[in-house]
Parts: sequence; structure tokens; C-alpha cells
Amino acid sequence: MNWKKELANNITTVDELEKALQKEFSKEEKEKLNEIVKQYPLSIPHYYLSLIDKDDENDPIRKLCIPSTKETDLTGSFDTSGESNNTVVVGLQHKYKQTGLLLSTNQCGMYCRHCFRKRLVGLNSDEIMNHLKEIIAYIKEHDEINNVLISGGDAFLNNNRIIHSYLEDLSSIEHLDLIRFGTRTPVTFPMRINGDQELLNILREYSRKKKIYVVTHFNHPNEITKESIKAVKNLLNSEVVLKNQTVLLKGVNDNPDVLATLINKLTAIGINPYYIFQCRPVSGVKNQFQLPLKEGYHIVEKTKSKLNGHGKCFRYVMSNKRGKIEILGNLSDTTMLFKFHEAKYDKDMGKIFQLDIKDEQCWIEEASIK
Repeated sequence: MNWKKELANNITTVDELEKALQKEFSKEEKEKLNEIVKQYPLSIPHYYLSLIDKDDENDPIRKLCIPSTKETDLTGSFDTSGESNNTVVVGLQHKYKQTGLLLSTNQCGMYCRHCFRKRLVGLNSDEIMNHLKEIIAYIKEHDEINNVLISGGDAFLNNNRIIHSYLEDLSSIEHLDLIRFGTRTPVTFPMRINGDQELLNILREYSRKKKIYVVTHFNHPNEITKESIKAVKNLLNSEVVLKNQTVLLKGVNDNPDVLATLINKLTAIGINPYYIFQCRPVSGVKNQFQLPLKEGYHIVEKTKSKLNGHGKCFRYVMSNKRGKIEILGNLSDTTMLFKFHEAKYDKDMGKIFQLDIKDEQCWIEEASIK
């Protein structure tokens, strides 16, 4: 089946979800879920839903795709890393000197419940690019930019004509070393890749002109299936480089055995780990998925003890308004050590700092960094 037709069959209503799960929600639960879906859209491919253990209310895959009443907790922020302040052209962010971040679409193959762009995904197109010529002109004028990340939403939810257009324009810019795509389609909607030879041909053609990296987003070993492995192989055969970033999520992968199994399986199929992210304090996400920093560090270090050298090629980081900050470890029972891995301001580049961190603390605000 054509991937667009398959996508149109996604589960998008609470009634459809009841039918698919073969479970009737209570009247109160259904009312709350319908309220949530109005604010944060529901969209689940039938493929991804098939990975759920329907008899397990705490199934990790379920938590990633099915709305929870916990999403009504709006504590936190809808823009935790200051994306709006880094927008230089509508659809293009320039927070870090070497990187241009292009918001190409507000659509995804699936709307993940832990998404940090809940403010726009499936809803708001105000921040999405619609003037490619202006964006290309900006990148050409800023030769400090040596790579562009095409994100969204999901970059591979663009049609092939648009993807081809991006690659044609960007690959002609001499000072760009590489082009990245951020996508979760190999995980949630692998038929986008497995059923589209044209896309694979485009990637192969342009990867020979300017190196292309595809950054995937596997969060749990159960997402590594026959179909997702096929998508990975197809991408590798298209001569792109594959890396993965994972978000540390309560109730999903907050266990060293689970996290180590995930990373070991990823390296076995040709994906190198890139980042493990501290879950952001996003409204509708924070209460459900965030873990304390001390606990997160403990989980990550225990995980590393179960990995080989290639599996350890990642950094445990958090992204706040001042930059991407590596969580280095505990100095004492009350103090943790951090380092700016990437920084918005030159004065923060490479800075190492320590902070008193409470046991239940899940985030550090930019103002607390001296």
C-alpha cells in the first residue's frame, strides 16, 4: 500500500482507539481523553499499535503512543529551550554557531506523547518554513554554518519532491559539510522507507554529493522489529550514516537492562548512539515522563557498564535555553557536575560548572548557571 494511504488509516480518535485496543473506556476517562486529543492530537499507525501488549496497562510502547490523563497537567513550558528566540527566518533556527535547524513540517507518522514540540506538532504551522529561498539565502550568507538539520515534526513526512528540493539547494552550498534528517519513521512508520524506492534513490544520489546523516529516535528495544530493521538496512544501503538519540523516560526505559539492550541492539544493526536526552519539562509531558537528574545519571552509568566501546559513544545531555549541557556526574550527595557540550553564547563554550541538586530535581534553569 502507498505510504500516504497507509498514513491516512492511522488511529486518530478515541473511538477508534477503543476499537483497536478492544477496550471500553469509562465515561469519565473518555471525556478526559477527548479533551486531551483536542489539545494534543492523536495519531497512531496500526503497525506501531501492534507492538503493544494490550493486556498490560504499563506497557512501554503504550505509554509512548496512547494519551494519558496525566497530560492535563500543564506545569512546565511549551518551549523549554527557547526555540522561538532562536528563529532567524520563519522555519529556520540558528542557536548554535555551526548548525542551522530547519522546521520543515508539523506532521509526524505518529504523535508521540513525550514530544517536546507539542506546541506545534499536528497543530500550529506558524513556526514551519514556507520560504525556502529566504532560508537558503541566510545559510549561504552565514559560512559559520557547516551543517543543517532538517527536522519538524518528522522530516520524512515531507513528500519526495520537497525532500529532493531541500537536498538540491543545500548540497550546492560549499561551506556545508553535511546534512542531517531528524526522523522517527524507521521506528513508528517504517513503511515510509520500506515502500518508497524513490526516497532511497534520492538519499543515495545526494549522499554522494554531500554526506547525509539520518538521526533516528528509538526509545525501547520493543521498537526494534523485523520491519524497523528492514528500514535501517534500506537507509544504510542508500549510503547515509545512521545515529540514534534516545530520551530517558520514566516507565519506558528507566532501567539499565532495558537501556543497554536497546543500545546493544542498535549497534548490532548499524546505528551508533548519539545522545541520551534528559526529558524536558514540557507542559503535558513533565509530570508523566521526567526523571530526577541524580536517578538519570545512575541509570546511564549502570547502562554503560553493560555496553561495549561503540555503545558508549553517546553523551547524557539536557537542552535548556543557554545550550546543550552534558550531565557529567555526582561530586557529592548534594552536588553534580555539568559541562556545556554546545552553547548559544561564546562565554559558555566548554564551561564546566557544579550545582547543588536536590534529590527530586529534574531540570536546571539557565539562570542558575553562573
